[in-house]
Amino acid sequence: MKLIEFFPPDAPCSYLEGYRSSFRYFYIEECSEYFYQGLLERGYRRFGLHFFVPICKGCNACKTIRQDVAKFSPTKSHKRVLQKNMHIRVEIKKPTLTQEKLLLYDKYHKNMQIKKGWNYQGVSTDYYNETFILGSLNFGYEFDYYLEDRLIGVGFTDILKDSISAIYFFYDHDFQKQSLGVFNILMQLYFAKQKQIKYFYPGYWIPNHRSLGYKSQFMPFEILYNTPDLFEALDYRIFQGV
Repeated sequence: MKLIEFFPPDAPCSYLEGYRSSFRYFYIEECSEYFYQGLLERGYRRFGLHFFVPICKGCNACKTIRQDVAKFSPTKSHKRVLQKNMHIRVEIKKPTLTQEKLLLYDKYHKNMQIKKGWNYQGVSTDYYNETFILGSLNFGYEFDYYLEDRLIGVGFTDILKDSISAIYFFYDHDFQKQSLGVFNILMQLYFAKQKQIKYFYPGYWIPNHRSLGYKSQFMPFEILYNTPDLFEALDYRIFQGV
C-alpha cells in the first residue's frame, strides 16, 4: 500500500461563509479495506484515491455521524418517499463512466449553481474518472436510478464488511419532487440492513445547514465526539436531537 500524507493550504470554507477550512489528506494506492475502515471510523471521507478529514482551527461544525443500521426504522415521511418512488428501478454495480452520466452530472451542477450558488465548472471525462471511478477497488459501487430507461440519479457508495459509506449523489432536477436524495439514503440503508452491515456513514452533518442539515431526518445517530488520530480510540455517542 502506497500512502502519501499532505496538508493543502487553508481555503474559504465551502459550507460556512466567513470561515476558513483546513484538511489532512492521504493519497493511497491500493488501500486495504481494513485500513479504510479505520479511517472511516475516524471521520475520513474518500474521493478517488484521496482520503481526507477536516482539521479546522477553532471550528468543529462538521460532525462525523453514523447510523446503527439494525436500529433504523423509516418514519412516515420516509414511507411516503418510498411509496412515490415505487416505479423507479435501482441497479447496484461497479462505477462506470458513460456519456449519459456525464450529461446528468453536468445538468445537476448547472441547477445547483442556480439553486444554491455553487461554483459551476464543466465536467470532463478525466475529472469524472479520477473523482468517482479510480479508487473504487473492491469496495466502491454505484446505485443507479432509472425511470423506465431514463437515468435520473447516481449514488456512489463504499461497501465494506461492517460499514457502508455514502460518497456522492447527483440527480435530474426534473424529478426533484421525488425527493431522490432521501430515497438514495433509504436505498443504501435498506441494502445495508439486508446484508447485515453494522453501520451507515452518510457524511458530515451540520445542524440546520442548507446542504448538510437534511441528515437530521435520519435520527437517532451516533456522533464522533473526539478527533482520534490513526489507531487512537473512538468516542461515539448516541444523539437523538435536542
